[in-house]
Parts: sequence; C-alpha cells; structure tokens
Amino acid sequence: MEGGGVVSSDKQNAESNATSSYTYWVRETKQDAAPLPVPRKLTAQDISSGSNSSNHLGSAWNKAGTWEEKNLNKWATERIKELVLSLGSLEFPSGKAEIAEVSRCKGDAFLVTVRNKKRVGYTYEITLQVKGEWVIGEEKKTFKGNLDIAEFSFGELDDLQVEVRLNEDKDLVHQDKHRLRQDMKAFLKPIREKLLEFEAELKER
Repeated sequence: MEGGGVVSSDKQNAESNATSSYTYWVRETKQDAAPLPVPRKLTAQDISSGSNSSNHLGSAWNKAGTWEEKNLNKWATERIKELVLSLGSLEFPSGKAEIAEVSRCKGDAFLVTVRNKKRVGYTYEITLQVKGEWVIGEEKKTFKGNLDIAEFSFGELDDLQVEVRLNEDKDLVHQDKHRLRQDMKAFLKPIREKLLEFEAELKER
C-alpha cells in the first residue's frame, strides 16, 4: 500500500508540474507579447500641418513622400468623353459630319508620388460614333460610321491614328466609300487637340 501511495504521489506531482508549466507558459506569452498598434485618426491639426508644407506632395499621412499612387480612371474617362463630344460638326469638301456618341472609352489614368515628386500617366482607347451628310452629285445622302482610335498614351499623341468604319449602305459604291473614309480622317487633328487639352489638365491634378 505504501508503495502504491508513493507512485500516486509522484503521479500527482508530475501532473501538478505539467499544469504549472503550461500555465506559466501562457502567462509568459501574454506578458512578453508586444501590444497591437492602435489606429489613430488624423486630426484637423495633423492635416493642416501637412498642407502647410510647401515642399510636400501627396496625402497627409505620407509626409515622407514615399510611393503613393492615385487612380484617376473615373475623372479621366468622363473628361475624355466631354472633350471629344464638344468638337461639334466638321465640314469637308463633300459634306459634313459630327461625333454623335462615345461608344467606347476604356483605359487607365493615374497620379504617382515618388520621393515627393509627382508623375502622371494614362493609356486609353476610344471608339466614336459619327453621323453626317454627304453630297453625291446633286443628291444629299446621310451616313453613319465609327472612328476607332487605338491605344494611345501620355506624350505619344503625335503618333495618333484613326480607323474609319462606315455602316453598310447600298447607295454608296466602293469609290464613294473610299473618298468618304479619307474625308472622315479630317477628324484626327481636332481630336488630337482635345486630347492634348486633356493631358494638360491631367498634369495639373
């Protein structure tokens, strides 16, 4: 019986030590763990002091001027549409036409602050629906078509190109279509001017 009592006592001590060791480990972990950072909302004074620095660009939280990128897609898409639609009608020797709708305006525009320096950029492509009148002999005919402007980017508008697609019209023979496509390419210059205006506005963002 005494031997059994000793074994029982040893077993109880082992269990007690294991429990004590486990409890101590948990307590030690809680004490040694670093406290989680608490988010702090910027005060009006923080924002004011940040905006008063004439050499600082970007958000108030980024006073070090490290990398910060701002998405300008919404503004850029709407502004490109507005500028292009403001062109009005264009007259050419055999008739006139106007941009009726911007059916496609897709791309990205951004503002990046790197080491306290501002940089802007964009890449877009657009499709414009056009409608107009064309004089064939003594008869005026209406037509519709599209102007496709492939991908263009910041600082590369000198290379801008336009592809003219005319809607099917049985009254227009091949020769007439060719001449009309050439006339419609006259839209390229005023469109480029509007996009240059867009670039100038983008640089001021």
